[in-house]
Amino acid sequence: MTEPVDDSIKLTQRITNDWLDAAKRVTIPVAGMTCAACQSFIQKTLEAQPGVKDASVNLMLNSASVSFDPALTSTTLLVDAIRSTGYGAEIPIANQSIIEEQEKDNAERLGEYQQLRLKAGVSLFAGLAAMLLSMPLMSSESAGGMEHVQDPLMSWNLRIIDPALRKVLPWMYRLNDDVIRWSLFVSTAIILCWAGRRFYVKAWSALLHKTTDMNTLVALGTGAAFLYSAACTISPGFFIAHHVAPDVYFEAAILIVGLVLTGNALESRAKGQTVNALRHLVQLQPKTAKILRDGIELELAVESIQESDIVLVRPGERIPTDGKVISGRSSVDESMLTGESLPVEKTVRDQLIGGTVNQRGALEYRATSVGAGSTLAQIVRLLRDAQSSRAPIQRIADRVSAVFVPTVLGIAIVTFSAWRIFASSSGVIQAFSAAVTVLVIACPCAMGLAVPTALMVATGRGAALGILIKSGETLQRLEKIDTIALDKTGTITSGRPVVTDVIVNLYEGDKGRDLRDAEDNLLRIAAALERSSEHPLAEAVVLCAQERAIEVPYTHEFESLTGLGVTGVVEGKRALIGSRALMKNHDVVTASLQKEEMRLAEDAKTTFWIAVDGKLAGIIAVADTLKSTSIEGIRRMHAKGLRVVMLTGDDERTALAIAREASVDEVIAGVLPAAKVEAIRRLQSEHRAVAMVGDGINDAPALAQADVGLTMASGSDIAMEAGDVTLMRSDLRSAVAAIELSRKTMRVMRQNLFWAFMYNVIGIPLAAGALYPVFGLLLSPVIASAAMALSSVSVVTNSLRLRRLKIA
Repeated sequence: MTEPVDDSIKLTQRITNDWLDAAKRVTIPVAGMTCAACQSFIQKTLEAQPGVKDASVNLMLNSASVSFDPALTSTTLLVDAIRSTGYGAEIPIANQSIIEEQEKDNAERLGEYQQLRLKAGVSLFAGLAAMLLSMPLMSSESAGGMEHVQDPLMSWNLRIIDPALRKVLPWMYRLNDDVIRWSLFVSTAIILCWAGRRFYVKAWSALLHKTTDMNTLVALGTGAAFLYSAACTISPGFFIAHHVAPDVYFEAAILIVGLVLTGNALESRAKGQTVNALRHLVQLQPKTAKILRDGIELELAVESIQESDIVLVRPGERIPTDGKVISGRSSVDESMLTGESLPVEKTVRDQLIGGTVNQRGALEYRATSVGAGSTLAQIVRLLRDAQSSRAPIQRIADRVSAVFVPTVLGIAIVTFSAWRIFASSSGVIQAFSAAVTVLVIACPCAMGLAVPTALMVATGRGAALGILIKSGETLQRLEKIDTIALDKTGTITSGRPVVTDVIVNLYEGDKGRDLRDAEDNLLRIAAALERSSEHPLAEAVVLCAQERAIEVPYTHEFESLTGLGVTGVVEGKRALIGSRALMKNHDVVTASLQKEEMRLAEDAKTTFWIAVDGKLAGIIAVADTLKSTSIEGIRRMHAKGLRVVMLTGDDERTALAIAREASVDEVIAGVLPAAKVEAIRRLQSEHRAVAMVGDGINDAPALAQADVGLTMASGSDIAMEAGDVTLMRSDLRSAVAAIELSRKTMRVMRQNLFWAFMYNVIGIPLAAGALYPVFGLLLSPVIASAAMALSSVSVVTNSLRLRRLKIA
């Protein structure tokens, strides 16, 4: 739990934030990373550069986000530092929008996948052909009583495939052994240089920098198999002289490369699916827009839209950028950005969000935010930042990855030695095979992907639901929340006063009147007076009359009486609206409706008394009402085991009335922003993990103090800086959904880490031959490479389940 933050900690945080704010931040595309060790190596290299204040390298996004002092280093030097490690890096393109950056990244991902798929396919085909061509060399006729490797896959082939192959391809068994070996040598060298080059180049670069990664293991495993086979090809007599058959394992080297590349291709495709949310967001922005300039309709590229341009949108078209409606009426589908399934009615003065879909009416609107300032661009940037961040749980995988490859190399050496010492009858070749199998089965990739894949899918799923999570750390903290503090105005309530009750004072002669007509008449008089009033609640009365389509007459001799109300002449009659004191000053008898006023006051509603020609006409009650979704949202919070606290600056009576209706557990009323912070601290001092939900303006200090701050967005102003999570829908159910998403994501992360660890805990001993003494079971290097490839794919696939996550 978070302990209360004292002044010294706050000062340290402020100094740190000021230091980072003064720095320049750049995101550099990085190519060639394959595992957590690559990611860690590049990050350490960047952090060691002069002037670098913070660096975060993301394996999934293939990028490095660096904060640095421009006086001590530059983007060019940082790119050079990355390139010096053997990985690719590019200087970011100046003035490129975040959407253009993402489109470029999408194209590069597709290109990478297609290249991996091609190389994997060719390698697998060549490997299978090499395996068939190798079988005559492994046959009994070629053995001559000499020692052979006990590769389980080849042994199975000799028992099952060899007899059939002799009948189908008898000519192959008549080929000279040297011809076969040299043919395999040449074809394998070509495949390894073309398809496997990436592994050897990166392994060599890592060696030069005194580090290791997954490429080291693949390069050592395949390189050892190739070099041993090359020696058998070049000098078979040496092996024969030592009673060892000059068997070649070119097929193993090719198939290992092919299977690892297949795993990389599948992983690349699955990783591409984890960024589907980003890809989808980028596709929301149309390429062109219809602009009205000097009375002429023009079709221009979206990038050419300027603020204050008049944009035309017809039914069925996407809205190009943010703006405010100046003409027309329509309904707009905002579900792709807010998660709200129902269309939103739009008319003059309403805000539009770029990327949403205009449904049935034509609209003209004035562009207000374009380019990087648009809501869509901000959401894409926020989502990219979140997906490039690191969850604290990732440190577990980082610590293991730091020692993983050296440990595996040590195990491979021990395996070779153990086979030579304790199973000397199996010979050096079996020891060699077991060591190679250990090298190729070990996989740090799965551990490196366990957390970031889940993080990327979860933040993408959140964006689809209208929940924008800033970082992996936020996602992890959300899981622990047990108390949720809610602002009242604009969070639990609509934040806009509305007329809730219209009570007509009926006299004897009015008993037969239609009540609806009587209410409308009372509203007509009240709206006529309030239309000229500056009272903050007056607008609610006027809007109510408009919603009922009541024609409001003009008021003559209007007079505002400070603290009391207003008076005026409406349709030739003297009318009053205001407090009971106003009625008393004009000798209006109010006794008939005093019980009604008391009832309304108990419900925290503000009442207006209305009199016409000295007689009481009725009461109108106004209140800031609960949102239609608040009761359900708080019910779901209780179902999740959360304690719900309401923080409000309103008086206690009003707060308690709302709390009763919404079933809030605790009310802290009459508190200013500073007191809200103290209330959060008090809850934290009780060892509670507290989330604060507010509007991101007056609640900003409390949002910052809480363990997690959730900001409700309003219109196109999504107030990203106010909290850790932005809720695009002003709906408490979204806050519950964010917590549920966090809990399920953390469960997937732990599953991924568990199986990534268990894969190696089980696979490495099995590869070393742990089951051989009891069961006589051995693992082929080819099968080991397939298992290694599938381990990474399984982790990514498990994370992808979050895309289909159903949140009530």
